[in-house]
Amino acid sequence: MIVRTWRGWTRAQDASAYEDYLMRTGFPGYASTPGNRGAYFTRRDDGDRTEFFLISLWESWEAVRAFAGDAPETAVFYPEDDAYLVDRELMVEHYEVFAGPHS
Repeated sequence: MIVRTWRGWTRAQDASAYEDYLMRTGFPGYASTPGNRGAYFTRRDDGDRTEFFLISLWESWEAVRAFAGDAPETAVFYPEDDAYLVDRELMVEHYEVFAGPHS
């Protein structure tokens, strides 16, 4: 299994709207991709900004590529992300899972 992580930041006052936007775009995009084994979309307030930390689980590198394309290390963005994000990671992190509850 592969874990994929990404971070982005909004202004605190835009956090709820961005959360709603992610639930209409990103979350269904992750969940509907064959080979996705789950996704956790998290957030935390940090002063005048809110950090969003997305964690997704994938059954294989092929599944990651089905979601992210031929450059899986590049973050996937949606059309209105620019309206909300004040900072973002352009590259994602991947980790190979070697132990867990179902290993």
